Amino acid sequence: MKHKVSGQFQSFTVEGHIGILLNMAILKIARMGHPVLRQMAEPITEPSAPRIQTLVSNMYETMVDAEGTGLAAPQVHVPLRMVMFFVDSETAVQGNNKTEDYVTDNVPLTVLINPEIEPLTDEMELGWEGCLSVPGLMGKVPRYTKIRYRGAAPDGTPIVRTAEGFHARVVQHECDHLDGFLYPQRMTDLSLLVFREEMRHGVPGEQTEPNHNGTVDD
Repeated sequence: MKHKVSGQFQSFTVEGHIGILLNMAILKIARMGHPVLRQMAEPITEPSAPRIQTLVSNMYETMVDAEGTGLAAPQVHVPLRMVMFFVDSETAVQGNNKTEDYVTDNVPLTVLINPEIEPLTDEMELGWEGCLSVPGLMGKVPRYTKIRYRGAAPDGTPIVRTAEGFHARVVQHECDHLDGFLYPQRMTDLSLLVFREEMRHGVPGEQTEPNHNGTVDD
């Protein structure tokens, strides 16, 4: 999801971490084809280590600059098992043409270290996704509709949540990066892989083009 963050932020807060946006770096984003996106990322043994705290802050600055809804460490050329994301429920509902129960709550900025995902259903649903590492393209990707995920916050505090709908889609998309997968590899119908700028012409089986604000775009 392309998401503009308005205003000038001096700090940001997630569970277990307070980052000050002074002297932060905007990192280079790896694109499809780079080896770092094809490998298994390594576990983080010390979540509270200074280099990890710096990475959290730099990834946040990079995500905001790129107007993404999530980012994984391998996308900034760091092969470690860490992701960050947030979910805006209003844009998720609008972009996927869903009713309000599709996403019930906003999900605050979350950093997950060494995340694990457990599907809670066999049901899967197609939804539009984009990726900062696959610029210019969008694709319709099947994802589990309900999951449980767990991981550690930057201070080591455990995080365990149940997610449905767009929230679940975002988490699955981000965590795929840690195992060397990009969303086109999850697609079952490559006729639904299209250039974003060509969506104005519509796509097979749909009456209107999707609202880009409601797609996963990490």
